[in-house]
Order: sequence, then structure tokens, then C-alpha cells
Amino acid sequence: MNPGKYSMGIGDRFGHQGISQLRAINEAEEKGIILTPVWNKSNREHLITGTSPEDVRKEADDAIRATGFNRPYFVDADHINLDSVGRFITSSDYFTIDVAAFIGKKASDDRVNDFLSKAKNYTGTLKIDGIRAPFNVTPDYLERMSAKYLQAAFMAGEIFRRIAGSKGQKEFVSEISIDEVAEAQQPSDLFFILMMLSMEKIPVQTIAPKFSGRFNKGVDYAGDPQKFAAEFESDILVIKRAIDEFGLPPELKLSVHSGSDKFSIYPLIGNIIRKHNSGIHIKTAGTTWLEEVIGLAISEGEALRFVKELSIEALKREEELCAPYKDVIDISKEKLPAEDLIKNWSSQDFANSLRHIPGNRRYNPDFRQLIHVAYKLAALRIEEYISLLEINSETVGECVYENLYKRHISGIFGM
Repeated sequence: MNPGKYSMGIGDRFGHQGISQLRAINEAEEKGIILTPVWNKSNREHLITGTSPEDVRKEADDAIRATGFNRPYFVDADHINLDSVGRFITSSDYFTIDVAAFIGKKASDDRVNDFLSKAKNYTGTLKIDGIRAPFNVTPDYLERMSAKYLQAAFMAGEIFRRIAGSKGQKEFVSEISIDEVAEAQQPSDLFFILMMLSMEKIPVQTIAPKFSGRFNKGVDYAGDPQKFAAEFESDILVIKRAIDEFGLPPELKLSVHSGSDKFSIYPLIGNIIRKHNSGIHIKTAGTTWLEEVIGLAISEGEALRFVKELSIEALKREEELCAPYKDVIDISKEKLPAEDLIKNWSSQDFANSLRHIPGNRRYNPDFRQLIHVAYKLAALRIEEYISLLEINSETVGECVYENLYKRHISGIFGM
């Protein structure tokens, strides 16, 4: 199965915004940009919200039928591992295989020797077309690569074979995730990681490396955009070489995780993928929940009261809510709004504090990150929350559409 040249991870925490998201996808198509929608939700999010992978499949299928969408679409088992993959096999046809936990684990001596015997052919100066500085590949470097990534590649193979044994090898998309780690992978690292994955006979179609800089949830990129651009472009060139060198699928492309709201690097990503005629997969699902909160705020009345109560509760439970996401958020507590301030906010005050529009002087990225991880609080009051979403569906849906199309899709593809 092929996710197409351009694909976007959408979905949402509570399964109500599929139609609005497809509206944005359809508008992009009218402007000549064909995006494959991929509904994604992780096992962690299912456990927090009390949903199941079958719920995501139902949301996707219902939205497709309601809109008459007639192109391929997928349902992603996001960040699954060997323990969690089983519950996703029936309902998913896109699997983001997360092996970050196995980076640095020891592989068997046989696997290490097999890798080193093949990789030694690349020792010395490895030149990649388009990259000015060749890679200096030494035996010590290859030893470090095998010690760091070989067992992770093997586990990716184990998970892939588990899925393929149930669904058939050609009945799903394979993505490999190595992004939720402390250290970024360099382009030379990516080359040998792809070699390892090819040795496991995984037909990997997208790969999510850890890039330099911070990709915090729901806020802009933190780092040097030009350094990111150089790294991103080199990764694309490495992928092109690896496809030829290792017989990987020709549609193999980069995936950017926590890709929502990275507005400062969107034009760079767009320019580079057009320059090299390359594909991209960008995950933006988490931002949908934030737009629901914004939509409820500007709906006023009971909806505004609800999100104020949720926000005040989030302030009190900040450490608990942030703990599972500590590697992908940076919140300065002193910059969070006080409880009394939130109580006195108008609907527009609330929305402007949370809405991520570059140049908006009222926007508070610390508050936005806190609310990004506070969806658990809505799940604890799920009946009330869903009722408010349905009552205010037109306003909320407009926020979701505008955010996805005008700020995300347009930012990347220059529309």
C-alpha cells in the first residue's frame, strides 16, 4: 500500500473533526496539492481517552462516506511496539513502528558481525550526490552504529513480521520511528540505519528521524532553521541513495513527528521537497484538540465556562499532565496565566492566548503546551465535553479547518 507522495497525519483525540479535516485536504487538492489523509492515534492516547483503535477506523470511514472522498486514506497505529501492536492489527493499515526504546541495546554477535561485514564496503570517504562534504566512515564509527542502532532495527523487523504475518506484507504501510530520543541522528547515521532496516527486509516507506532542534508539542520549532534545513535536505539525499543502494521502496520519504505548528520551518520544508521532487509525511493530529478548545472558547456561554474550568484544573495538575510528555514540551511555570486571570478572560482573550498565529502578541506558548497535554481532563468529563462539541460543531469545525488549511497546509506548500 502506498501513502502517496504527500501525506498528513490528522485525526483527533476525541474523533469528531474528520469532516473538517477532510475539507482542508479537499481544498488543497483543488489548488493542485494531493494529500493523503492518515488518521493517527497512539496507544497512550487511547488509554487516556478510553477509546480503541476501532473507534479511529470508524471515525475515518464515517468522514470519508460523509464527504464522498474518493482517494486512498489510512488509519495509523501510531508509535506502536511489540507489546501494543496486537490491538491495532485489525483496524489499522498504517503502522508507525517505534523502536526508540531499543536504541543502545546490545544486538547478538552474529548480527553485529553480519552488519560490519556488509558495512565495511562503505568505509573511507562515502560520497552522496548533492552533499558537499563526504561522510568519513571509519571502522570505529561502524562499531558505534552497530552498538547504538542494530538491536532497534532488529526489533523493527520483529514487529513488522508480526504485522505481516497477520495482514499480509502488502496490506499496510510501514513507518519506522526513531525520533523520541535525546540525540538527533546525523545524515550519515540515517544511511546506515536504512541499511540495517533493509537487512531486516522491512519495506520501509516513511522514516521519522530525530532532527536537530526542539519539536515540542503544538508550538513552533526551537532551534536554528538553517541548520535544520541543511540536515533535512541531506536526509532526503541520503534516502535517495539508500533506495538505490539497498533496494528500499521508491516511495520512501521522511516523516516529521510533532510536525504541527512548526511554522518557521514550513517554508524551508516546502522549498526542499519541491527542489528534490521528494515526498513528505507530517503529523499534525495533536493540534486538532487545541482548535476544539479554541472553538469552544469563542462559542461563549457554557462552552467557555467548561474550557476555563479545564484550564484552571490543568494549572493545578501541571506536573501530572506533563510527566508523560516531558521530552517534547518546555513550559515555564511563571509564564502560565494565573487562575484569576483565566476566570476574567473574555472569549477572545482565551482564544488569543491559545491560538498560535505568528505575530499574535497575546499568544502564550506555555499555556498552549499545557492545554495540549490536558486532554485527559476532557476525557474525565467526556459526556459533557462531547455534548459541547456537538452543540457548537459549526464554530469548532471552522477553527479546525482554518488551522489545518490556512496555517499548516498553506505554510508548507505555499498556497
